Amino acid sequence: MLQIVPVFEVLALLALANVSPIAAKRIMGDRLSRPLDGGMRLFDGQALFGASKTIRGLVVALAATMLGAVLLGEPWTLGLAIGAASMAGDLASSFIKRRLGLPPSARATGLDQIPEALLPALAAIPLLGLTWPDVALTVVLFWLGGVVLSKWLFRLGFRDEPH
Repeated sequence: MLQIVPVFEVLALLALANVSPIAAKRIMGDRLSRPLDGGMRLFDGQALFGASKTIRGLVVALAATMLGAVLLGEPWTLGLAIGAASMAGDLASSFIKRRLGLPPSARATGLDQIPEALLPALAAIPLLGLTWPDVALTVVLFWLGGVVLSKWLFRLGFRDEPH
């Protein structure tokens, strides 16, 4: 049986984890923006994650999801778990995209959304009692939302790329 409220709580926290680093970049520009990978290059000559994955973005995403969880009436630890899992999924996607030779912000439908939603949904199983259908619904809704909202946010000038 699907649990709609916990699924939407996870989706709300995922939205915060994704939008807050973009908002911080818009507000702060390059201030306090340091690549998480320190500019490290691997055997293939590509960056570990890329310059767009920053310490500031990680810190802002974690802070936003912790605050968001509290505002939803959940413990801050839920926000931390969802934010950390979301960022881990995002970093995994970036790592894979660099290995495939794709530039930062290149579109990779599925790879851009699935790990970033799947890992937090899995983390929410013991925290919110999500079921496997809840996990699947979370991933599908995040993927659809990402496809639709990304273009809208680009048109509003909030995103640099339409995907």
